[in-house]
Amino acid sequence: MEIPLATFRKKNNRWQVQIRRRGHASISKSFLLKSDAQEWARYMEQQMDRKSLPYDPRALDAITLKGLLERYRDEVIPKKRSPEREINIINYFLSQESKLALKSLSEISAADFCIYRDKRIKVVKPATLCRALGLFQHAYDVARKEWNYPIQENPLTRIKKPEIRNRRERRLSWSELRGLIKALDGCVNPYIKPLTLFAMYTAMRRGEILAAKWGDLNLEEGLLAIPITKNGYSRTIPLSKRARWVLKRLKTTPTRLSDNIFPVSEEGFRMAWRRVMDRSGIENLHFHDLRHEAISRFFERGLSVPEVALISGHRDFRMLFRYTHLKAEDIAKKINI
Repeated sequence: MEIPLATFRKKNNRWQVQIRRRGHASISKSFLLKSDAQEWARYMEQQMDRKSLPYDPRALDAITLKGLLERYRDEVIPKKRSPEREINIINYFLSQESKLALKSLSEISAADFCIYRDKRIKVVKPATLCRALGLFQHAYDVARKEWNYPIQENPLTRIKKPEIRNRRERRLSWSELRGLIKALDGCVNPYIKPLTLFAMYTAMRRGEILAAKWGDLNLEEGLLAIPITKNGYSRTIPLSKRARWVLKRLKTTPTRLSDNIFPVSEEGFRMAWRRVMDRSGIENLHFHDLRHEAISRFFERGLSVPEVALISGHRDFRMLFRYTHLKAEDIAKKINI
């Protein structure tokens, strides 16, 4: 918390006190006795600490959006688990939106971000734009709550975010599965095929698989601990016979030199996956679709929603309902047994 600065000077047999603090207009008053001036100064400083005095918007004149985002990028984002993407978002914004970025915070309003939103949505997906707007909104919140910037209202909270409609329900057909296996057999990297099969058998995310370590695995009991997940909660998942079969084959490979179960980099796997898709001829298949495929198969095998959630890591059971693909005829058979 910034400490208010009170200065005292004697002028014409009276004590004049002036208090300056960023975010508040400078205030002053004169007293006959210095003790009265000191008492008044202490009271006004307490009022500033309680924020009961109005902010002075002129204090934001010298702070640009660029300065705010650069400080947020350099001080806040590096403390996050995966900072690279958010750093790139801010750097791209600063390089492409210099006119907006150079505006002072006292000039910027919700309308400015609405203009940016309407222009940006023409070239990026709604999820990409929402990610950037959410990042800017958090930067404002940090500046207001932690850095004592005199921001009375976060302009990002007032604008309407684009609706995200990118839910995918892609399933693999048997012919596509055969084509995928054949394409995986052609990979030079020996870990790409087992990694892909492991994804289909566990419903794990790509990042979780690439971060998985042998020390987190209890192969005898068929359990794999996942200490770092997308939603921030660790979990331990049970492994099927097929998933354990993949790991047993890897464990006996004499070339294993890494603590990671699948020693492949993020970029290396992205490039390999693109080549697999080119060889397979399968259209519109994302690696993340294998997670949907695995979860759907778990439901087809009769697992309950809580059981699947234990494996997939979903904390909101409602998110799993779209995977069930319930058919009225199947339910009719069950209730008529």
